[in-house]
Amino acid sequence: MKMRFLGKSGIKVSEVCLGTMTFGSNSRMKQIGSVGQPEADKIVAMALDGGINFFDTADLYSEGQSEEILGKALGKRRKDIILATKVRNRMGPGPNDIGLSRHHILEGCEASLKRLGTDYIDLYLVHRWDPSRPLEETMRVLDDLVRQGKIRYLGCSNFAGWQLMKALAISDKHDWEKFVAFQGLYSLMARDLEYELAPLCVDQGLGILTWSPLAGGLLSGKYRRGQPRPKGARLSESTTIANEQKVYDIVEELEKIAAPHHGTVSQGALNYLLGKSGVSSVVVGIRTPEQMADNLKTTEWEMTQEEISRLDKLSKPAPVYPYDFQAHYPPE
Repeated sequence: MKMRFLGKSGIKVSEVCLGTMTFGSNSRMKQIGSVGQPEADKIVAMALDGGINFFDTADLYSEGQSEEILGKALGKRRKDIILATKVRNRMGPGPNDIGLSRHHILEGCEASLKRLGTDYIDLYLVHRWDPSRPLEETMRVLDDLVRQGKIRYLGCSNFAGWQLMKALAISDKHDWEKFVAFQGLYSLMARDLEYELAPLCVDQGLGILTWSPLAGGLLSGKYRRGQPRPKGARLSESTTIANEQKVYDIVEELEKIAAPHHGTVSQGALNYLLGKSGVSSVVVGIRTPEQMADNLKTTEWEMTQEEISRLDKLSKPAPVYPYDFQAHYPPE
């Protein structure tokens, strides 16, 4: 397994990160996965033995159950890995059991540490924007937690470009700890991140972590043109797939590209993202040991620039202002 620096931070993470949204079975996460402790133990052991040193979870996933399962599965090997979790979402019925206030972040951090069975979190991400609280409050308490040794690095997820830049500017102004990573939706079916967030991350030195790199399983190779949906898949026969023909076109091209490398469609989809500037790691959600085995082979081969260009053309996102305007009127 190959390693990369997490942005400008001093830590290296595996190019493939094991995401654990599939761990646990509470609440609305059931449709994504319901991996119990025995299955999680096998998947985590496979990941560790395969060279993965980066694991991602969140307090939201199965109402904290994902953190508990991951912590138990890691056991004594926790010190060998980089562990990421998140805070922001509702974790109780109370009015202060949600958001990015000092109160909720402090409570959330302590609860995550307890569930994970650890005394520090390597990468603590704010899960999404909170318009109800000033960023100064959020960034100050995160800085406090780093100085206390409970958190080692900071990151954010699902921010807009201006929100991320504002957070970085506030930290810079007050000499507080800055975000070193951004986790965002990024796949061959969702390349909007390339307009603003990816260039921002490259410019400011944040490592990009991709969530849903297989587009919810659409780019796993299980969904094929003219064939019935696979049994047990997340999308049933009655579910409408957006841009369905585009999905099939991309899957077929991925298969052509992966074949000479002795790779698979899903490995190709992950490889494509690893070829993009600023990407530190792709976060994969695993439900079975077979999926884990396949994803572990992703970094055994690399996509060429010509192959990336072919996929760029197939997956090109719709133009948006002002980027389409700037393309038509480049600087003189």
